[in-house]
Amino acid sequence: MTDAPDHAPELVELTADVVSAYVSNNPVPVAGLADLIASVHASLSGIGHRVAAATEEPVPAVNPKKSVFPDYIICLEDGKRFKTLRRHLRVDFGLTPDAYRTKWNLPSTYPMVAPNYAASRSAMAKSIGLGRKAPQPTATVTGKARPAAKAKA
Repeated sequence: MTDAPDHAPELVELTADVVSAYVSNNPVPVAGLADLIASVHASLSGIGHRVAAATEEPVPAVNPKKSVFPDYIICLEDGKRFKTLRRHLRVDFGLTPDAYRTKWNLPSTYPMVAPNYAASRSAMAKSIGLGRKAPQPTATVTGKARPAAKAKA
């Protein structure tokens, strides 16, 4: 037994409590009772021990250098093509653009919009007049200001 001797009585008591509660609500064959006790005891004794989790580096669906094309961008998470990645990342993966760039070690200049799509949207915005400074209003006074009317009593 790998447990410290001072925890053994508590562990046996917890095992007995869990097994008795389980057996009182579930049919268990007599032959399977010993296996159930051993299983619960092993589970309870392993609770305090840390298990070294294998941290794997995420593998992108495509090479990040080959993910940006003029008409679309390929998502590194699932390999799908998009004109804009922002909404797809938020809805399907819960990622912000900054979190996405950090996860895949991408530069801060990595685009979230396909270059041709960005250019067409920019051209459309300029054609309707967005992006220009508003003309300066000219202040002109057309006459003398009238005196305020006197209130009658």
